[in-house]
Amino acid sequence: MIEPHAPAPPGTAPPRSGPGPAGLPVRPATGRFLVLVGVFVCAACGLVYELELVALASYLIGDSVTQASVVLSVMVFAMGIGSLLAKRLRCRAAAGFGAVEALLALVGGCSAMALYAAFAWTGDWGGAWTGGSSYVLVAFSLAIGLLIGAEVPLLMELIQRIRRQDAGGAVADLFAADYVGALAGGLAFPFLLLPLLGQLTATLVTGTVNAIAGGALVLGLFRQDLTRRARWLLVAANLAVLGVLGSAAVLVDDFERAARQEVYGKDVRVALHTDVQEVVLTGDTDGRPLGLYLDGRLWADGGDERRYHRALVQPAMNGRNTRVLVLGGGDGLAVREVLLHRDVRRVDVVELDTQFVQLARTDPALSALNGHAFRDPRVRVTAADAFGWLRRAPRDTYDVVVSDLPDPGATSSTKLYSQEFYGLARGVLADGGRLVVHAGPVASRPRVFWTVDATVRATGLRTVPYSVGGHDRARAGTARAAHDWGFVLASRARPRLWTPPGAPHVPSLRAGARAAERTRLTGLPVSTLVHPRYAD
Repeated sequence: MIEPHAPAPPGTAPPRSGPGPAGLPVRPATGRFLVLVGVFVCAACGLVYELELVALASYLIGDSVTQASVVLSVMVFAMGIGSLLAKRLRCRAAAGFGAVEALLALVGGCSAMALYAAFAWTGDWGGAWTGGSSYVLVAFSLAIGLLIGAEVPLLMELIQRIRRQDAGGAVADLFAADYVGALAGGLAFPFLLLPLLGQLTATLVTGTVNAIAGGALVLGLFRQDLTRRARWLLVAANLAVLGVLGSAAVLVDDFERAARQEVYGKDVRVALHTDVQEVVLTGDTDGRPLGLYLDGRLWADGGDERRYHRALVQPAMNGRNTRVLVLGGGDGLAVREVLLHRDVRRVDVVELDTQFVQLARTDPALSALNGHAFRDPRVRVTAADAFGWLRRAPRDTYDVVVSDLPDPGATSSTKLYSQEFYGLARGVLADGGRLVVHAGPVASRPRVFWTVDATVRATGLRTVPYSVGGHDRARAGTARAAHDWGFVLASRARPRLWTPPGAPHVPSLRAGARAAERTRLTGLPVSTLVHPRYAD
């Protein structure tokens, strides 16, 4: 702890108001202000690094709650260790802070590219904590946390070098600037950096700002605290860091293209970052079927997507189906199946991602696959979150509700597989209406599947679970792996499985119901908004 500065003896002249102690080039008040500005900028950059790791890891590995918990807990732990280690550098605070900021700018600025490279080239396809992306995530969280933790003790020493004050006041000033900087970084990341620059370029730009701010503070304000050799080493280090970050920024598009091809194959045709997700289209050339990927995961394979969408939609169409509600379904493939029935008069599609819907309208291959469903005058699209829309929807309106939403195991989707959500969906069903839900694979994740079934039944609906087999798209040098899709058909009265005549892509649904029944798990608790139950 730094002792408060003793008062001057009686008769002693007051301190000079000119240049600060130890050869500072500015007055003490100005120097102190510049240090606090440096704290503000460095704190903003540090929080951007944290948010970038959480966001990119959630996209690449999945389960945003787990990723946020791992990144933040590892970083906070590492910050404590970094603060302890920085005590050894307090005697050379200026040189130490300059070195820490140069290294932090390099590590933090390159973290997004390193994590994306690990995901693309190690084959870590998400979900399990055993792949390359997970190890890289922990390593960068640890390194960035150590460096951020080393900042405060060194900045405390620097601000006391300018003007001695009680330790409590100095800490209060530093943390005030630090927290305000964190606020600025936290708001800039989602509202400015991410939409304008994307994750990779935004992180490189943040590293550049970090290097310039740290280098300018030390070399401009505390250069007299450095030996001639230390000054030149710090200049060279910062120029090297800026050179690496600048080169990476120039090559970032080529890097992203190469990584994307490693993930999706050589036939990537469309790669679109919407406000909601990343959409990638592959194939439909040289005889390869269309592949639709959302946030890095295969959503629809032109080779067997009809098995999935017909198994999802057609059983629910057994009965009156004048008005149909599709929740999700921005690709138009479920809507295509609904429109096969001539007595359908209106189809309402509630899809949050309007850019995805526009792609499904205009892309020649995807629009051909969905049968140009969005051109049909019976189809009306509403850009809204499905949960919020259902809360305002008219009751007892729809004969069929099709829930074509992302996998229930994804943290961002758990509210769309909750008891509250299904209660809202039940409220919009007309008398005799049916609800059908995509509930994830049965064989590999029976607990998730049967939790969906239990949650739907908790709203008072009666259910018939069933499954349909399919095949994963093969990567180069690998065979296509078999898997299954699970569905839950529900209504107020017990629904009856029905396969429409002339639907060759749908196998016997009764056999699928029997196969699902063999995996049944009983006694599972329902999933709610405040207590999601879909963790494997």
